[in-house]
Amino acid sequence: MDYQDSGDFSQRPHYALRCSYFDAVWKAGGLPLALPYLDSAIDALLAHCDGLILPGGFYPFPPSAYGEESTKLDPLHPRFSFEHKLATLALEREVPTLGICAGMQVMAITMGATLFRDVRKELPTKIDHLNNKPAEQTSHKIYISPKTQLWELLKADSLEVNTAHKEALKNSPEGAIINARADDHVIEGIELPGHPFYLGVQWHPEFFAERENPNMNLFLALITAAKL
Repeated sequence: MDYQDSGDFSQRPHYALRCSYFDAVWKAGGLPLALPYLDSAIDALLAHCDGLILPGGFYPFPPSAYGEESTKLDPLHPRFSFEHKLATLALEREVPTLGICAGMQVMAITMGATLFRDVRKELPTKIDHLNNKPAEQTSHKIYISPKTQLWELLKADSLEVNTAHKEALKNSPEGAIINARADDHVIEGIELPGHPFYLGVQWHPEFFAERENPNMNLFLALITAAKL
């Protein structure tokens, strides 16, 4: 979940997460549960969870995520600190995991990848990856690599997707493969061969999680893998 010390929802510390994530899991046949940032409970949480979604969100990544040196003056954001540990253990224990937007970036960082701070400034692109369109509308096309797990799930060579991100992957995580890119070559998806289900996408499929939409297949696949 996202976390705020204080905000419009409450003046006291609180967690929050959009309903669309929960709705997508439920529609796919899973039981959605939200996880608080309790480092000492990660083992217990994973023991009770058959699958994970690392959701999107906007929060500061540490300098090391951009290939820069960290100092003691750079405290980890509590969400990144928790999710990084969660993703690391999920990877080791082969827990089916779907990463969405920032969640995919956390998965990639866990496997040694680094990020661009702002893809629109650091790459030659005409795509406004952090756009003003509602998340329920598509913004640009992605191209899916044949014979990848993503290709098998979406049953398509290309897909129109929404977009809401500033960072993007600089490189392929160790052991993973890139399964989708945008026209400007920005990495839009990763997967880990040999893992039961460890897949990340840069867009937000939860806004299109309807039975007739290919995006729903991502959640159906996660639930299928979680049941094994």
